[in-house]
Amino acid sequence: MIQLSRLLARFTALFIILLAAITFYQPELFTWVKGDAQIVVLSLIMLSMGMTLGKQDYKILAQRPFDIFIGTVAQYTVMPFLAIFIANSFDLSPALTLGLVLVGSCPGGVASNIMTFLCKGDVAFSVGMTTVSTILAPVMTPLLLNYLLGQHVEMNGWAMFTFMLQVTVLPVVVGSVLNMTLHRKTWFRNIRELMPGVAVINFAFIVGGVVALYGDYFLQSGVIILLCIAFHNLIGYGLGYLAGKVFGMSLAKKKTISIEVGVQNAGLATGLSMKFFPAVPESAVVCAVACVWHSVAGTVYANFLLWLDKFRKKTAESPAAAELAK
Repeated sequence: MIQLSRLLARFTALFIILLAAITFYQPELFTWVKGDAQIVVLSLIMLSMGMTLGKQDYKILAQRPFDIFIGTVAQYTVMPFLAIFIANSFDLSPALTLGLVLVGSCPGGVASNIMTFLCKGDVAFSVGMTTVSTILAPVMTPLLLNYLLGQHVEMNGWAMFTFMLQVTVLPVVVGSVLNMTLHRKTWFRNIRELMPGVAVINFAFIVGGVVALYGDYFLQSGVIILLCIAFHNLIGYGLGYLAGKVFGMSLAKKKTISIEVGVQNAGLATGLSMKFFPAVPESAVVCAVACVWHSVAGTVYANFLLWLDKFRKKTAESPAAAELAK
């Protein structure tokens, strides 16, 4: 089982893409991933990540709160302004522009924590950034929409906070406490070895649920919308990584801030669009397509970062190649 867990962690992207393709043709397989079931699945993922965190991780995090500040500022500047720039560059309609800017103005999602875990980034930093950006979302998202588009949207800040507490903070704390108290036990270490596979399987359930609900929107979106979403996401990764490099962050933190900035809570954006802009269904299409894209592309990117780490190690003896890999 431990070998299977390692195999799933190694080929996460392939597993997720394969399952997404199957779900596209058999959506009924994952229509159950909603409501309380979705909360349980997300909580199991976050519990598995919490089991990798120890006292040293929190000490490092407490010593550098400035990192979370930089990451949060990047989150709420890079993605919304990049969204309006891309929308204007491609001359998107107001409805499609609304969808893309709404995605860019939302906080980081739980998926970013999973991807950080998969690429061996700084999970504590990732959870910290996601939590702070989500707490700020009830203020920042409507403010950005109003500033960039002149649109107004109300958000239930307390509901968002309690949801994030349930699926992110609480399970991570429980897992971390278990790790700090039981890490010397052989049976616990064996269970901990299985958790990467558990995280991948449950993440596949989440992606399956998204594809089951919104997979058809891919056929409705058109090439231009998909290109805009892809550029928005990929440039976000690059600018996030650059921000980490500018502020002298470690490699693990640079990977983390790159993913946190690039991966948005597009599921939240989809829900907001459907609830607050029902007269503009095209905006929900953009958000739904972004939800699927971020899930799959983010997993591929996390695996690419993991491969890059191995490449750096292999080229460590060659200064020129090592410099090229930076």
